[in-house]
Amino acid sequence: MSILQANFYSDSLNRQTAFSAVIPMGSKKPLKTLYLLHGLGGNFMDWLTCTRIAYWAYGRNLAVIMPSGDNSFYLDNEKALAMYGDFFGRELVEATRELFPLSDKREDTFIAGLSMGGYGAIRTGLKYHKTFGALAGLSSALVTEDAVNFTNATPTIIGRRSYFESVFGDLDKLSGSDKDPKKLITELKSTGADIPAIYLCCGTEDFLIQHSRDFHSFLEAQGVPHTYAECAGDHNWEYWDANILKVLEWLPI
Repeated sequence: MSILQANFYSDSLNRQTAFSAVIPMGSKKPLKTLYLLHGLGGNFMDWLTCTRIAYWAYGRNLAVIMPSGDNSFYLDNEKALAMYGDFFGRELVEATRELFPLSDKREDTFIAGLSMGGYGAIRTGLKYHKTFGALAGLSSALVTEDAVNFTNATPTIIGRRSYFESVFGDLDKLSGSDKDPKKLITELKSTGADIPAIYLCCGTEDFLIQHSRDFHSFLEAQGVPHTYAECAGDHNWEYWDANILKVLEWLPI
């Protein structure tokens, strides 16, 4: 197994960007790959330093790519010349497939993340459904319906309206846009497109639990097959370390 760090120039982001990678060695066939996204305030080292993902990936002959997404919610930002949505949905996949012996098959390509990265994995996996065969959101920050009610009075960034306007744009137009996972689901259903396999989980003590419950109920109402799991846990690495293993056990690897 190799653990690597790489920098390359991204045309989507218009700058150098970094990622970490776990690459099993000696495989005689292209590797199945998990793109793993961090949460707000994190970077490309989070999953490596805070979980046992490298050990578990090695035992499953799974490549794991862990990029930096800044605090972008993994969305395009034309004003900042930073097209994060295009980067994670297309450019990063293309670049890593050139660098490493990764499978180019949809059924071998997965995306997952925690908190902000949980939203990013869900939105990216649905919008780029021809690339990803499965997606997983852990403690996902599915804030598209709540954001319109945010103000600048909150002392923390996670609820500050100005921050969410910087990543989502006009909050009054967020619900029902292509940044809204529910809208993406209904569009995929209406066109008969293949919806990626979906895994959702959240700790019962997590402040974001209601977002996961609401999206789970929406998927049930839409008749979209998915796996949903709750267990004791908070918004922390103890929970994510334990539950990324459950994601790996769920993935077809």
